[in-house]
Amino acid sequence: MKKFLNKAKESFKMDHSEFPSAQGNQQQKIIKQNDSPSHIQPPSPVDVLRYRYHHGTNLGSIFVLEQWLSPSMFVSGANGGSELDAVQASLRQAGLDGTRAKWEGHWANAVSDSDFDWLVNAAHCTSIRLPIGYFTLGPAFCGNTPFAGQPSEVYVNAWSAVKTLISRCRARGIGILLDLHALPGGANPEIHSGTSSGRTELWGNQANLDLAQRCLVFLAQEVRGGLDGVVGIQLCNEATTGAQGMYAWYDRVIGAIAQVDASIPLYISDAWDLSPALSYINGKNQVSNASNSNPIIVDTHKYYTFSDFDRAQSPQQIIGRIPNELNELNGKEGSVVDHGAATLIVGEYSTVLDGQTWSRVSASEKDGLVQQFGHAQSQRWQQKAGGSYFWTYKMDWMDGGEWGFADQTKKSNILPPQSLLLSADDVRSRGAAANGQRQQRRDAAVNNHINYWNKTSPGGNFEHWRFEAGWDVGFSDALAFFAMKVHGGLQGTGADRIGCLDVWVRKREAESGQGGQFVWEWEQGFRQGVGDLYAVVGV
Repeated sequence: MKKFLNKAKESFKMDHSEFPSAQGNQQQKIIKQNDSPSHIQPPSPVDVLRYRYHHGTNLGSIFVLEQWLSPSMFVSGANGGSELDAVQASLRQAGLDGTRAKWEGHWANAVSDSDFDWLVNAAHCTSIRLPIGYFTLGPAFCGNTPFAGQPSEVYVNAWSAVKTLISRCRARGIGILLDLHALPGGANPEIHSGTSSGRTELWGNQANLDLAQRCLVFLAQEVRGGLDGVVGIQLCNEATTGAQGMYAWYDRVIGAIAQVDASIPLYISDAWDLSPALSYINGKNQVSNASNSNPIIVDTHKYYTFSDFDRAQSPQQIIGRIPNELNELNGKEGSVVDHGAATLIVGEYSTVLDGQTWSRVSASEKDGLVQQFGHAQSQRWQQKAGGSYFWTYKMDWMDGGEWGFADQTKKSNILPPQSLLLSADDVRSRGAAANGQRQQRRDAAVNNHINYWNKTSPGGNFEHWRFEAGWDVGFSDALAFFAMKVHGGLQGTGADRIGCLDVWVRKREAESGQGGQFVWEWEQGFRQGVGDLYAVVGV
């Protein structure tokens, strides 16, 4: 066995040397034809920001107002509960200068230094999903929209305010998911699309679709220009069910952004239908296009309070459904070689249940059931998703009850991943233990892999050295994510796991230069290496 492993290692070295040997067997020649030079480098702090598990919150009603969250921004005479209603009413009452000052104060004071202290040290928040509107980008993006004219002038400094917030978050080790929440015409008819028109006029309207694309390309240009605290750009929030032409528009926008920067993760709405969205990104997230096409991640939202089906159930029945959520991923994740990468986030969730649901239990049971509900969601999202963002953090009526990230965190109703709770000394000692066990773990993994295939397919042709090479990268990557903070690469508490694993595997597989029919062995080795690191460090 040792002789075989040494031969496999030598084959790997010869094939990847600067001057490959002209000698060797036919298998080595095939490898040379199929492989490319490896470009793998250690994970960077930006890699960890983008691909770790995102334990986060939304920061709603800051750049896209909703009256139920921020009634203080709505003066008397507002005709509805949307951003446009608020700004128009304020313009009538206070004029442009007064309105602009009020809005800029709202943006600037959204997250204080003490808020950041709490987010990092108590909530262990790693990421914020930040809803913005097309109007947030300023007057140049408001022509021929309801915000054209004087309303648009309120937003001349809005994008600068967003960039300041991104910078402040980055300094604390918190990433920002830029969520284009309010799109021209509205991706859905709700007030969080920016107006209270009640209409959905994005889909099927070429002018609105073109303007939305221009906004998103601008965001990509800004991220490429130095906003390294951005973990991704969300193309659309809560597209209406059955949105006409949505995937064709996604194709066009993704292609346009790839021309700017193909490394930025892009997030798409599933339009309340998760399985087709996952199939779509399987097709987009192929290893073959990883160098020139952005990683695509699905944003799905999980609420249990709005539908008649939910209202007809007891809290216990709803809690019982949670362990089976996100099963649409089954068969679509776990093998990038076979079907492309599939990663999702739960971009919005809460612990809110409808009054009809609560009427099915006694009032004395509510607090305990809310905690069970939050714990079930925390556990499931951490098992299956690349991240989760509670809705929401800030409102006039802090701490927000079951809608409040602050309230639910303080009550321990929602829980961060256990790795984020480790002390720096614990992270160091566990990392050292992992390094000490590395050789033993690798040998065991490689031997088990070889023995399995010797029994399953005796005499079969394999390239088991690829498994070992993949294992080494996987173990090293997982350790780099785990120890990034204690090594000074990022601020924050505890240690990180690779959360967006499928799209990370796609990235690393492409960078590895691996090719040919046995690339699956490299991927299996990579995933085994990641799993072995987590087994050693206990997360």
